[in-house]
Amino acid sequence: MESRSMASAGCACCLSRRRLLAAGCGTCAALMSPGLLSRWGVASDEPRPVSIDAESQRPRVRLIFACWAVKQDRPTWPQIGYDFAPDIERVRTTLEAHCPQVEFLPVVAHSPEDAQQLLAQGDADRIDGYIVYQMNNWVRVMQTIVASGKPTIIADFPFAGSGGFLVFTAGLRRTHNNFTVVASSRVEDLAEAARCFEIVKRGGSVGEFVAACDQVRRERTGRSDDAACHADPLQVADMATCLEALKRSRLLTVGGAMQNVAEEIQQRIGIEVRQIAFEELSALCAQADADRAREIAAGWKSAARSVALDDPAATLEQSARLYLAQQALLKKHQADAITINCLGGFYGGHLTAYPCLGFVELLNTGLVGACEADLLSTTTMIVMKHLVGRPGFISDPVLDTSKRQIIYAHCVAPTRMFGPASESNPFEILPHAEDQKGASVRSFLPLGYMTTTMEIHPARQEILMHRAKAMENVVMNRACRTKLAGEVVGDIEKLFAYWDTYGWHRVTFYGDLREPVRALAAALRFTLVEEA
Repeated sequence: MESRSMASAGCACCLSRRRLLAAGCGTCAALMSPGLLSRWGVASDEPRPVSIDAESQRPRVRLIFACWAVKQDRPTWPQIGYDFAPDIERVRTTLEAHCPQVEFLPVVAHSPEDAQQLLAQGDADRIDGYIVYQMNNWVRVMQTIVASGKPTIIADFPFAGSGGFLVFTAGLRRTHNNFTVVASSRVEDLAEAARCFEIVKRGGSVGEFVAACDQVRRERTGRSDDAACHADPLQVADMATCLEALKRSRLLTVGGAMQNVAEEIQQRIGIEVRQIAFEELSALCAQADADRAREIAAGWKSAARSVALDDPAATLEQSARLYLAQQALLKKHQADAITINCLGGFYGGHLTAYPCLGFVELLNTGLVGACEADLLSTTTMIVMKHLVGRPGFISDPVLDTSKRQIIYAHCVAPTRMFGPASESNPFEILPHAEDQKGASVRSFLPLGYMTTTMEIHPARQEILMHRAKAMENVVMNRACRTKLAGEVVGDIEKLFAYWDTYGWHRVTFYGDLREPVRALAAALRFTLVEEA
């Protein structure tokens, strides 16, 4: 779970940056130490002298690892304190082993200024092209490199740089045609794409290079699993009844809102959006019944498959108090949905706990608790609650073409995905992934079922939708706790397109909801956009 708006991405860029390590063959020394050599190079404003090897006609490719710091210094994907050094070495050595016909010049960069410095050294270093390996979500390096017009590959480090990779490349594709993308958990897929730099070295055009890389990606995309999905009968509400229920719904957004679409939500869907200050929620949290909070915390602890918190009793009780405050706030305002600027509230000291466990409780009982003050996703969850009676799993998706998968990742997910009367699936309680604080949920969601993932956008009068078969609960110590991998139904290539206009979040529901959503779009007079 991470701040998703482009405004927040810009704020991240304002934080102090480390000096880049310019490309070179420097000897190993302390990583990121200013003025010292490292295995990836040494900071320098002067071009390195390059000896021209007459017998080598290999293309020279600047391999740029884009991250805030090699040892992560902030709470963001994959997590605070994460050491990228082993991953950088793994990627570098894999590329060199599988692609000996290309000369890679590895470098770490943290900002547009670093990228500009690398471009300034390009002619002196005889650079034929670039690979930008996106290792943190909102680091802005690729934009400067792509704008140069040089042949470029943008690659995602899954569960680390995936948000920036999807959002930034979707936007860049609308204005630039000199780059291609690699979204795969297999570094070998990146190596195969890197072989295409030979086309440039032989005098081929940038367009030919991009087309060849795109073809490699398509050829190496995983094949579909032909197994049928489990039977999953739906109970779809009458559309008129659903639309009338929406007019009686009220959505509370605490501590601001990710998007400025409250007026459009009310005008075009009927849901009232009410702004609530952190202070009102905090006051209710302070008034929460301590005995009841301890009782709820004990229930969570006993129901969880495991609890991995430094101080389980205190942390869970704080989470329970916040859950009781959410309940009280909903009752006070006669609302059926709440979304909270949870990261801003927790980091800013307005909240003493994360609301994740409370959101799970609300979703499991037929109400809506949604992350990050995301009005679009919360609206989507409210609408589908009334249409099909099922909760949504709001997430930050990751693409993995090697498995033909989209992985929905977040630090909270319901445990009753088929509705309040369904059985609970197993779950674990762990700290929030990015900062290793508070309590969040890893929900082991049901597999073998068809899922439908959506985002309703009242301002655009569109409903974005794709479907995927639930295949795997991914357990990995990078990024958000719950990770449901789904095999994409349709054309996974199309899934690279809409992240800049819709943002990173999507909401996943169990069931093949294509036809109910099509009917919903018609009733609202919205356009249905099938993104796969």
